[in-house]
Amino acid sequence: MATPSLRSHEIPAHSQEAGNKSISSGSRRGLLWHLRARQSRVGLFEVGPGHELHRMTRMMQEGLWAATQVSKNNPPTGPTTQKDYLEVMTQVHEEGFELGTLAGPAFARLRKSIGLTEEDYQATLGPGDPYLQFFSTSKSKASFFLTHDQRFFVKTQRRHEVHVLLAHLPRYVEHLQQYPHSLLARLLGVYSLRVAQGKKKYFIIMQCIFYPTSRISERYDIKGCNISRWVDPAPEGSPLVLVLKDLNFQEKTMRLGAQRSWFLRQMELDTAFLREVNVLDYSLLVAIQFLHEDEKGIHHSVFSTFKSIQGVSKSKGTGDQNCRMLPDLPNALHILDGPDQRYFLGLVDMTTVYGFRKRLEHVWKMVRYPGQSVSTVSPAHYARRLCRWAEVHTE
Repeated sequence: MATPSLRSHEIPAHSQEAGNKSISSGSRRGLLWHLRARQSRVGLFEVGPGHELHRMTRMMQEGLWAATQVSKNNPPTGPTTQKDYLEVMTQVHEEGFELGTLAGPAFARLRKSIGLTEEDYQATLGPGDPYLQFFSTSKSKASFFLTHDQRFFVKTQRRHEVHVLLAHLPRYVEHLQQYPHSLLARLLGVYSLRVAQGKKKYFIIMQCIFYPTSRISERYDIKGCNISRWVDPAPEGSPLVLVLKDLNFQEKTMRLGAQRSWFLRQMELDTAFLREVNVLDYSLLVAIQFLHEDEKGIHHSVFSTFKSIQGVSKSKGTGDQNCRMLPDLPNALHILDGPDQRYFLGLVDMTTVYGFRKRLEHVWKMVRYPGQSVSTVSPAHYARRLCRWAEVHTE
């Protein structure tokens, strides 16, 4: 799919002195908070001074603070237009770098639709506590970071991957409006960073599926195939946080109870969208947390409080949008409670198009692994297979 031409404009970065001051003063926390935070970060690494990526992440933080200040001062009004999807704002910083904000007004509206304020977004991603790095089992060469509270996920992307995201962005937004409780990860922003006259680096911000993290015991990245889908678990007692894969999950089942029918239907709807935009190689992220006794069955209680999500069409109602009652929890869109366990579920990595190179890769893998389940298949096959995995591994 051809990417529409982007409309760029350049402005000086807003002064961050006052903003940094307010963020710093707001980040003074007690010793107990720091101890809890450190415990929840086991297996992650602070990108502090001395880290090879510290300078880059500091520029990201400063640039994101200034970029969000623009959307705070000039919030988009009215419905999203084609111009919003094509806008590129470049801010030149005195520290010697430029940060580009791609499709800024469209993402500002998307953040608002899920109840995320610009103030919260700015404070969490901006200067203050350092980002956290974790080492992914992914084969990509991307760098992966989390914000200090692990709410937001920062990932570097190749240029062509960003072009795919932007080309599909209008349909992605339309899908989320039609199905506001979709399992698709919420993409919150796309940016570029260039130091001096160097090459641009692109990165995205999205909500972290695995949040809150403190009680999660297992994490998986599921593609519905078997080849190269095993990760050696961390040794017992190791602090390393690993995301395991399909073969590690092989004998397990998610006990979703009454939530199962909703989950399977939403998987069908979301993978149908991904099939229509001709992408594959996305993953279903799964994390597991055991429920305390006083948490079990709470979603059945008529006295429970539930969250709603903005953007649900009041005129159409929710009957055709596959909506569900959302628990009154952070990250409610990606949390399903079964009888005994809480599951964190979301679809991520939607940038691989089934083009000529992937078709050749499919042929090569079919020759190399005859009769076996490989990741590179047509989008229709990929969607069916992942839905089948969800059906087989739930009850």
